[in-house]
Amino acid sequence: MAKLKIYEYPHPILKQKAEPVAKVDDELRKFLDDMLETMYVADGVGLAAPQVGVSKRIVVIDVSHPDEGEERAPMFLVNPEIIWHSEEQSCQFEGCLSVPEQRAEVDRYVQVRVHYHDYNGKEQEVLADGLLAIALQHEIDHLDGILYIDRISRLKRQMLLKKLQKLRQEEEK
Repeated sequence: MAKLKIYEYPHPILKQKAEPVAKVDDELRKFLDDMLETMYVADGVGLAAPQVGVSKRIVVIDVSHPDEGEERAPMFLVNPEIIWHSEEQSCQFEGCLSVPEQRAEVDRYVQVRVHYHDYNGKEQEVLADGLLAIALQHEIDHLDGILYIDRISRLKRQMLLKKLQKLRQEEEK
């Protein structure tokens, strides 16, 4: 496995709509493994292929809490699609590996049903709520060229991006 480079805002690949995957094969499974390792090293709960420079509809997610004794529970989603969502929404803080060290409150559906192909190419569906529902919506947004900062007010986005710019300037020193 190999750790991949995570692309950060405002890299143009993050704004592109990702292409569907034609088939799940050994090459794709190696990429899924590399994505998962990259996500774990970066201490994330989700990672979409565009975030590592590949404009394909691929996501890895793990919302388990190994620090609390839970076993890791990675999900590999190829061509994921939200096929249903609840009417009810909730506002929660979100962060993103492509917008480092920044967080903002984002409205998301409380429940979603997602259709996808798994690590072996088998069709699956998951009905999710809680952190998994948020992570699924966040990562599928990445596949459509949408960042969580696109879902907050312009004023909040400008403030967040100024903080990010300041952080980057400090890191350069």
